[in-house]
Amino acid sequence: MTADRQTLVAGVDSSTQSTKVMVCDADTGEVIRSGRAEHPDTTEVDPQVWWDALGAASGGLLSGVRAVGIAGQQHGMVTLDEKNSVVRPALLWNDTRSGQAAADLTDELGGPQVWADAVGAVPVASFTITKLRWMAEHEPGLADRVARVLLPHDWLTWRLLGDGAEPVTDRGDASGTGYYSAASAAYRTDLLSHAFGGRTPELPRVLGPAEAAGHTPDGVLVSAGTGDNMAAGLALELDEGDVVVSLGTSGTVFGVSETQPADPSGTVAGFADATGRFLPLACTLNAARVLTATASMLGTDLAGLDRLALTAEPGAGGLTLLPYLDGERTPNLPDASGSLIGLRRANMTQENLARAAVEGMLCGLAAGLDALRAHGLVARRVLLIGGAAQSAAVRAAAPAVFGVPVAVPPPGEHVAIGAARQAAWALSASTSSGQADPPRWQGSATVHLDEPTSAEAAAGEQARHRHAEAREQVHGMPRS
Repeated sequence: MTADRQTLVAGVDSSTQSTKVMVCDADTGEVIRSGRAEHPDTTEVDPQVWWDALGAASGGLLSGVRAVGIAGQQHGMVTLDEKNSVVRPALLWNDTRSGQAAADLTDELGGPQVWADAVGAVPVASFTITKLRWMAEHEPGLADRVARVLLPHDWLTWRLLGDGAEPVTDRGDASGTGYYSAASAAYRTDLLSHAFGGRTPELPRVLGPAEAAGHTPDGVLVSAGTGDNMAAGLALELDEGDVVVSLGTSGTVFGVSETQPADPSGTVAGFADATGRFLPLACTLNAARVLTATASMLGTDLAGLDRLALTAEPGAGGLTLLPYLDGERTPNLPDASGSLIGLRRANMTQENLARAAVEGMLCGLAAGLDALRAHGLVARRVLLIGGAAQSAAVRAAAPAVFGVPVAVPPPGEHVAIGAARQAAWALSASTSSGQADPPRWQGSATVHLDEPTSAEAAAGEQARHRHAEAREQVHGMPRS
């Protein structure tokens, strides 16, 4: 098909660090052009920064685009007053000042199981509801001005639609607020009001997966948008049995399910996905940063760390690294620190330490995978994505540590591509007589990693066992 006959759609990834825009062919998913603009490195920001970054990243790219979708960082808190002006800078998911608020809310309403049953997740500092509690307690004057609460992707979608538009969201992103039940498809305004000191601000209408939010003033269709993890799942076209392990600065493990888990430990969050199903997810704050920190300690770079780790034998000579270098996301490990266990004179080498960093990072994600399995998720293969998925040492160790086949999709901006796929879906649904299915975009370039040898598989199982034993001994964490 020639370029002038292509139907073009655009996907936006408004993340913590930057805005990425991908313009794709609506039928094939081929990336036609792309742009990027950086965000400031902070945990709170004026939402106008996102809008300006979107303009910079999309400048000159959107000519001929028929539909656009926004995927945003989950959980952030955007507060607006009666005139729809921003009340205070948005608090981002990684702003942890609301950690005590999370603990208080959990206790006040009957404990973790009550929350898991109500909204599919136990409150942690990243969730919007805990940030609203913090605001009510520490900024009551500003809290009194709040008439409406949006998530980052909601706010950008609303701005795209122009003056007078109705704010909307989707069930995927809404499921990470702490005041939306994806299982019952309803807001829990009782939880919201309790957290926000009796205040009940307006919330965006929740759209269906292929439902359009409206059109821009220039006539471009705008899809519902979603959260970043949900968009990545949409880009990867997840089927039952597929589990994504994303190795960015932080790490996530998630898959799709027809039912919502209710994990009172807080390890598994029962989010919704962007297709009408659920997206059980476990998260660690410590993924690729473990490798960069270890490389720095060893006086090398990531390529050097790779070489060292590949020189060591699987199992790292018995070294086990608990890589909680920045605490952990789960309620019972927010202030955890890292530990290196099993040191002996015979195994104190740079090579073993590098291997222990790789295996420790992967074992932390494997623990998340075990938690998902314990709540009914089927795991037939792992899809490894994120920057650290390109590491040769990570690829060598992953099949043995995870214990299932591992595939590495082509590197790409999966969140932005997922948002573009949602836009193509909404565009198709808007022009069809019935509910269209999402377009099939996945190519065949996925790299399937080699099955581990029996010795490597045994070493991987032993590494997972040592990791679980160390978590139990050091932090009192029960084994999955």
